[in-house]
Amino acid sequence: MMTELELNWTLSTPGLLLVAVAAIALLLVLIMRFRVHAFLSLIIVSLLTAVATGIPAGDIMPTLLGGFGGTLASVALLVGLGAMLGRMLEVSGGADVMTKALINKFGEKRAPLALSVASLLFGFPIFFDAGLVVMLPIIFTVARRLGGSLLTYAFPAATAFSVMHIFVPPHPGPVAATGLLGADVGLVLILGLVIAIPTWYVVGYLFGHYLGRKFNIAVPDILDAPKGSVESEFRSAPKLGTIFFLLLLPLVLIFMNTGLNMLATAEVVSLEDTWVQILRMLGETPVALLITVLMAMWLLGERQGKERSLVETVVDSALGPVCSIILITGAGGMFGGVLRASGIGNAIAESLDAIGLPIIVAGFVIAAVVRVAQGSATVALTTAAALVQPVVMGNPEYNPVELAAIVLALAAGSVFAGHVNDSGFWLVSRFFQMDTKTTLKTWTVGQALVGVVGFVLALAIFLIASSF
Repeated sequence: MMTELELNWTLSTPGLLLVAVAAIALLLVLIMRFRVHAFLSLIIVSLLTAVATGIPAGDIMPTLLGGFGGTLASVALLVGLGAMLGRMLEVSGGADVMTKALINKFGEKRAPLALSVASLLFGFPIFFDAGLVVMLPIIFTVARRLGGSLLTYAFPAATAFSVMHIFVPPHPGPVAATGLLGADVGLVLILGLVIAIPTWYVVGYLFGHYLGRKFNIAVPDILDAPKGSVESEFRSAPKLGTIFFLLLLPLVLIFMNTGLNMLATAEVVSLEDTWVQILRMLGETPVALLITVLMAMWLLGERQGKERSLVETVVDSALGPVCSIILITGAGGMFGGVLRASGIGNAIAESLDAIGLPIIVAGFVIAAVVRVAQGSATVALTTAAALVQPVVMGNPEYNPVELAAIVLALAAGSVFAGHVNDSGFWLVSRFFQMDTKTTLKTWTVGQALVGVVGFVLALAIFLIASSF
């Protein structure tokens, strides 16, 4: 006799795919048709998806909270600290100082290019979300001063961070895939740059300018301080060197961490050494941003003769507006976590692996489908790499360039068409203050193009290397 109702069953791969498609459709209908808040919609759809995919009843809440908390663990600190730094740069007049310097150096017409080049440099060691949040005050100030759609300035910069994050070590996705497939990390880094920069130019710069003409997005006020005495009291028009220092400090600290990791991989240093562990800790992204925020509080506040209470007020005012962004991003991670827990990514990947496509094409398709199905680029990349690993490792005829090209083809697939189950989608949507439909037309299409262009370039490198 059954004493309790067990809400768990096993769905086939087509069944899991059908549930995923229905869940995404329901989410879009709730947000776009019925105007249910994105945070609430994501929770509702995550819960229904967990039930529909057969996750045991006792595991549903831990799965939801795990996806939510896991995303917040990586996003909340970065967004909160980045918003504090951005608020101080904006209110002190530092963003204006930086904007004037960029325009004077590059001219008004080249301002989007200058922002993107800076983002490419920042994106080398800094993760996508942290780098974007730090750069946003400068982007918003430039966009306000020169006029036009926000996308003309913000889309190229955001795409710059995206391509560096997905194609170039020492970011975790390409590093993990490089290790799984036995590729040379130095060669992956070089060829990653060969792919990332043209991809950014085609998608970020050229397509971004097209989007800027097509969608007139106003510059958001989400990072602005309330107009009033606090803003005027804190303003000090700091020196350009001070602003450069505050922007470069997290770059240097984080690069120290990633550089030591690469040296450890090459067995130049040991991760067991105390001094290495201390320097790596200082270069962890949240710690690096914390140090930078504290330096900004001193350089832009107390050193300028501002009262500590005033500095505290300015820093505190940064957190309220970004709370919605943090919660919605966490809920997006919850939805993606449910889809991952359902096993849909692995089921689809294993089915595609059995089709028998050429290895570089199969890897790209697997990564792209897993990415669309469950949202996480890193999970899509590592899943695809693990599935093609036996074929790659079992073929000693692949030369180092071919191996690196396969890694980068998988990376291209893993960034393909990020949408509502991706926390990064909601980060862009809310910071740019675009509705869901517009974000799908701009950011999702842009990410799809990044995947396609990146794959074409990786395939070209693979074919050229194969001919020798």
